[in-house]
Amino acid sequence: MRVREVFGRGWPVFSFEFFPPKTDEGAHTLMNTVADLNEVWKPDFVSVTYGAGGGTRERTLDVVTSIQSRLGIRTMAHLTCVGATREETAAVAQRLADSGIRNILALRGDAPKDAPPTRQDFGFAHASDLIEFLQSRWSFDVGGACYPETHIESRSADLDLAYTRLKVDKGASFLITQLFFDNQLYFDFVARARAAGITVPILPGIMPITNVAQVERFTQLCGASIPKELSSRLSRVREDPALVMATGIEHAIRQCRNLLERGAPGLHFYTLNKSYATRCILAAVRRD
Repeated sequence: MRVREVFGRGWPVFSFEFFPPKTDEGAHTLMNTVADLNEVWKPDFVSVTYGAGGGTRERTLDVVTSIQSRLGIRTMAHLTCVGATREETAAVAQRLADSGIRNILALRGDAPKDAPPTRQDFGFAHASDLIEFLQSRWSFDVGGACYPETHIESRSADLDLAYTRLKVDKGASFLITQLFFDNQLYFDFVARARAAGITVPILPGIMPITNVAQVERFTQLCGASIPKELSSRLSRVREDPALVMATGIEHAIRQCRNLLERGAPGLHFYTLNKSYATRCILAAVRRD
């Protein structure tokens, strides 16, 4: 049931990411979405995000345990450390372990909006600190995040890569990238990572574009870029939801095919809790 076990088997890894809903009705809808994707595509694992400052902690715990126990899917819980004490983080990790969750994506996370930018009154300053802590007390399979276009807060690409290497040195057994839309950014990053001694699998993160304003907001927040040609195509159809969806799916299909053809270990889909776009892409690229 560990994520590290799905790599190196001779075929691509396919995984889906979801976020915990805010209502019981949303939770029911999410379980239907997960079940819909699982019925046909049998993901190697699914992950569930963790709100800023642990704002969706209870929902995250509920969702990951429900997916694993009710649907029998290998699950991974995101765990952030910003805004939490060591004791609070340890309590969440223990609850995950007690619930049978064996995989964690360890992240620093975004500081709460009402917290000053310099606030450091939490237990771990960096994701690498959290990874080291988790590995020292539990037997989780721990993954980390990486950034083909460099973390938005990093002073340089080299420094960002050094922090990525530190995550692996502290125990991350795989990495998942931030979203990107230009594959060369991914392959250039992988080449730099390998040259820096990072040998763990680097799974590309794919976000199908289904809403122009939404993807523009996401890219601004995380520092990712939209290629000029794609941005131009989206601008021409941004007022037509159906054409935006078709354009986004078409781009993602070409992107995913190229990633797999050039040796990426698999695809991690940021589903935004919807199955249609992901199902369309998988139907075009997956070969059983």
